[in-house]
Amino acid sequence: MSPDELTFASIEQLAPLLRQKKVSPVELVKTLLRRIEQLNPKLNAFLTVTAEQALVQARQAETEICAPRGRARYRGPLHGIPIALKDNIWTRGILTTAGSKILADFVPEEDATVVSLLRKAGAILLGKTNLHEFAYGVTTNNPHYGPTRNPWNTERIAGGSSGGSAAAIASGMCVASVGTDTGGSIRIPAALCGIVGLKPSFGRVSCHGVIPLCKSLDHVGALARTVADAAIMLRAIAGPDQRDDTTLPAPIPDYVRGLRRPPFPPGRAPKKQKTFLRLGLPREYFWEKLDDEVHRSVEAAARVFEHLGATIEEVPLPHLSESVEPNTQIALAEARAFHQSAGWFPARAADYGEDVRKRLEMGGEVRAIDYLHGGAVRRQVCADFEAVFARVDAIFAPTAPIAAPPIGANVVKIGREEETVRSALLRLNRTANFVGLPALSLPCGFTKDTLPVGLQLIGPMFGEANLLRIAYAYEQATDWHRRYPPGLSCTAPD
Repeated sequence: MSPDELTFASIEQLAPLLRQKKVSPVELVKTLLRRIEQLNPKLNAFLTVTAEQALVQARQAETEICAPRGRARYRGPLHGIPIALKDNIWTRGILTTAGSKILADFVPEEDATVVSLLRKAGAILLGKTNLHEFAYGVTTNNPHYGPTRNPWNTERIAGGSSGGSAAAIASGMCVASVGTDTGGSIRIPAALCGIVGLKPSFGRVSCHGVIPLCKSLDHVGALARTVADAAIMLRAIAGPDQRDDTTLPAPIPDYVRGLRRPPFPPGRAPKKQKTFLRLGLPREYFWEKLDDEVHRSVEAAARVFEHLGATIEEVPLPHLSESVEPNTQIALAEARAFHQSAGWFPARAADYGEDVRKRLEMGGEVRAIDYLHGGAVRRQVCADFEAVFARVDAIFAPTAPIAAPPIGANVVKIGREEETVRSALLRLNRTANFVGLPALSLPCGFTKDTLPVGLQLIGPMFGEANLLRIAYAYEQATDWHRRYPPGLSCTAPD
């Protein structure tokens, strides 16, 4: 592989080459470090680059993989793969700022559980990525470290709060990343940057060692170049953890092997043939107030699924609109509770960016009765989803109603209506956090301005394996994942 090809190769492509000694982990890491040196000043995706440690890990991986027969130790598909981590995830001995001024000098003494699992799998850490301050926002327009810029158009946001991770993958500075998602913070930047973002079920992946935003809504998941890569990452980090009482002992399938079991019959299914896959399309809420180009791209994706043999039917989710305010109240209250218990707010209020400070102030005004009411609404919305999943295998919707807006924009116009950028980007994502269901975003088109559009799939609890299989079938039938930002593109490796 040439250096250009290496920068946009997937885990699935690189893993066999590393194992067969056709690509050196050291060569791969050096290539990506050069890429970071070249592009990060422009994109501001990384806050910390761990070049020396990455090279040490690369040499160790090379020694283990290339040892003489009988002594070689190949750990699996992540062995020798360079990744990044969102900077609210603890890394032993490495700066972990959470994108804040308050933690500007914080160096954890232990790894987060997901980091320990990735190290065990042989992944190599290139560095820590930029994010919206304390993961409490959707733009990654960080007041302390500067905005992360979208590789498709550097005047546009990368999304948030895992914006640095998404921009780093989309620009070829790392192969994959781990991020967090409390109201769309993995899926939003994935959609805006044209990559895959997977928020697993609540309790599927440990949050131990992750600086919390809202404990009952927080999820840890993967950002990657392809669906197969997201499956590989999830397989490595999923599982119960005694240090996180929210994790559940659900069986962990082989997500990667499951991808090869197509959920569709070959070609278009005959009218009388039982279809292999049913997709639900909730017209209310998820399909309201969309940019025309986004609407057309996601509708076109529906036709791809139908061509593959899936059936799509409209499904009701009648209580979604009622969940918006309770969801907001829960997030505001729990965020305030954490920052107050940490001794940071209001004691160090002046050290927060304005948008985060205002939301923490609002969190102190949430009434107990309103917080508790959120639990009752959550149970009702969960019941709605359970009824829908008795009829369909997954829900099909846009990830975001708009493509990436300009950096600094506070309001966006959708049709004839105006909406805040924050509201627009959260609107279609936060529901999956509220009910804890797995949700995945993958690219499904581009606007006339060459900005990516994301398709969202939501599945039943612990239904990640089937969700990934559905997404993989669509991805294999299209080529959106093979496109790279202008000025950064190269021939996609075979």
